[in-house]
Amino acid sequence: MAGVGSCLLIICILSIAINHCSAIWCYRCTSATPGCAEKFNWRGIGYWGEQCPEDNDICVKVIERRGAQQTIIRDCLSALRGPRTDIPPDHYEGCRPAGKDVRLGHYVNNTIKELDVHRDYYNDVTFCFCFLDHRCNGADSLQYRSLLVPLTTIAIVLSLYKFTRL
Repeated sequence: MAGVGSCLLIICILSIAINHCSAIWCYRCTSATPGCAEKFNWRGIGYWGEQCPEDNDICVKVIERRGAQQTIIRDCLSALRGPRTDIPPDHYEGCRPAGKDVRLGHYVNNTIKELDVHRDYYNDVTFCFCFLDHRCNGADSLQYRSLLVPLTTIAIVLSLYKFTRL
């Protein structure tokens, strides 16, 4: 039983050290890039993702819809904070609708509608956040991704426990 405790301690220390030493890796592409649309294919993109610039960054998948048209953006949260004012304040794991900035474009008198200064072209904008796994913004269902780490840890602990009892 002492072997299981020491293995758990080593796993915890390694996970804390790895978690605080390096930033998360995320896919950074748009649906205009081959392989980055709804059916994600990392081989179509041609790279394994990029490291986010901040240590406590989060991977984001933005889904913008207007009728049948859909645009998907995969990036780090720190890269989207500057140009996007509709990021929801809640950055926990999962998907949620975009926030509304009522002051956006308030003092602009622009007659060119293609510029979209009020950012109201898309009817439905959804932000999906994930931070428990590297390159997690390529997943179709980000809600179930959060169960992967705890279930894997439980499986390792149970296998170590059974192995030490033999």
